[in-house]
Amino acid sequence: QVQLVESGGGLVQPGGSLRLSCAASGSIFSINAMGWYRQAPGKQRELVATITSSGSTNYADSVKGRFTISRDNAKNTVYLQMNSLKPEDTDVYYCNAFVVRGGARHYWGQGTQVTVSS
Repeated sequence: QVQLVESGGGLVQPGGSLRLSCAASGSIFSINAMGWYRQAPGKQRELVATITSSGSTNYADSVKGRFTISRDNAKNTVYLQMNSLKPEDTDVYYCNAFVVRGGARHYWGQGTQVTVSS
């Protein structure tokens, strides 16, 4: 199994930056891709960014040019660098790991609150 621990959320003013971190443990060698999702009250959880084991990335249109997903394989950690933050980015952000070996399944972090406000 895979365990995900997030950090880096908090309160930031519009135009500011935050970096979210997600440390993976357990069967980390089975992870095929990782990503970040976000969910606001009353809304469905949406994809923010993903990165595969080969380094391929994908972003939601709403964050392209502002957010960057990256990995540090030595630390088994994925990051989400968030720049030019907007109030609309206020959400709970969740780290996700996708595993196909033994049957496709997802693992989720606990969620971290990001609030963009003056």
